[in-house]
Amino acid sequence: MNLFHWFVELFNAHWQLPGGQSLLVREVVGNVFGLASALGGMRRRIWAWPVGIVGNLLLLTVFLGSILNPAHELPSLLGQAGRQVMFITVAIYGWVRWKNASKSNNGQVTPRWASNSTRIGLVLTMILGTVALTPLFRALGSWDPVWADAWTFVGSLLATYGMAKGWTEFWLIWIAVDLVGVPLLFSSGYYATAFMYVFYGAFTAAGFVVWARAHKHAKPCIDAVMPDPRVSPATQSIEKQEASSPSALATSERPKETTSPIPVQ
Repeated sequence: MNLFHWFVELFNAHWQLPGGQSLLVREVVGNVFGLASALGGMRRRIWAWPVGIVGNLLLLTVFLGSILNPAHELPSLLGQAGRQVMFITVAIYGWVRWKNASKSNNGQVTPRWASNSTRIGLVLTMILGTVALTPLFRALGSWDPVWADAWTFVGSLLATYGMAKGWTEFWLIWIAVDLVGVPLLFSSGYYATAFMYVFYGAFTAAGFVVWARAHKHAKPCIDAVMPDPRVSPATQSIEKQEASSPSALATSERPKETTSPIPVQ
């Protein structure tokens, strides 16, 4: 068996489940990458973005199964497939944005609340986007209920964009996506992704609390700046305390004395 045939067999590998159901291995692997990306996002790590892209590429091939492979048993979910393409696009934006923010903000990106006008815009975009895309997805042959496929697509777009912007509310959007996406995935036979969405439901609630606390304390975000290995942590702490002491501040505020040159006799 050559390498290409081995890769094709691995790509199409299945796990047999009780009741005659089967599970694509790459669907499981893609969701594992997605989970790792979500964990990294909750901890505000930059590596969450490239890890998520790998998972998105795998899941894209899963949800386009009947298009890529006519023998594929499960239906194509165009909304789910489209959201993987969207994830990749927005992930590149988020990756660049977080890297730039980590450089300009002392290695940190701090979560923040969206403004009231932004929140209203998110809700309206969620509803109107679902209404607008439902006829399109139906014409393309997406799985019923088609509005649920459109809802998960629009919600996923807004949640990923909100994460890139650092809005704490993006976790709540994911919860709204999960409430609709889980029944849709179970009904269409994508059990691995459906169970992962169930887990995401609890995970996103925890992520919302973590980001809200990080915003409240306006501290730790992305660990992007490495400490100076030549200076011990204890020494760094002492230097910070000395720099912030009243005597140090008074010395820094004292005007410098000027001396006039003394002529040489």
